[in-house]
Amino acid sequence: MNAPSPQPPPRALGTRLFHFWLRLSRPMTLGMRGVVYDQENHAVFLVRHTYVKGWHFPGGGVEPGESTQAALSRELAEEGNIEILERPVLKSFHFNRMASNRDHVAVYLIRRFRQTHPHVPDREIAEARFFPLDALPVDTSDGTRRRIAEIFEHAPVSDEW
Repeated sequence: MNAPSPQPPPRALGTRLFHFWLRLSRPMTLGMRGVVYDQENHAVFLVRHTYVKGWHFPGGGVEPGESTQAALSRELAEEGNIEILERPVLKSFHFNRMASNRDHVAVYLIRRFRQTHPHVPDREIAEARFFPLDALPVDTSDGTRRRIAEIFEHAPVSDEW
């Protein structure tokens, strides 16, 4: 007969209160971006939002109880009708000081995917399409350009977005 697995001891009230206070006093936000790379055409998928200037990688915030990869799959489907066909590769992790003093962004590279159909403009995404790496739109965001240089041109990876 197998012995039952030992259960961790219940956390003391003081420990629970301390962790509750930490969540209130030090909230951190976590986001992710997907670098969807069309290897055949040497192109990346970018989106232009209705509420911020420039072209960016698709992505967004990670909801409570959601993994970064689940959030990535959700955002790619919402913003580009893109389905991930193999596990994305975590390329870098950045502090995003421009968003807040507690925001962090995970960047994933997606090489195997399929786009079920082109994105139709909506209230959030005005445009979404692939651009060759050597023909990015003029108003591609600085952060997007830095991530492209880090991933495809072997530039040093920055800690900051």
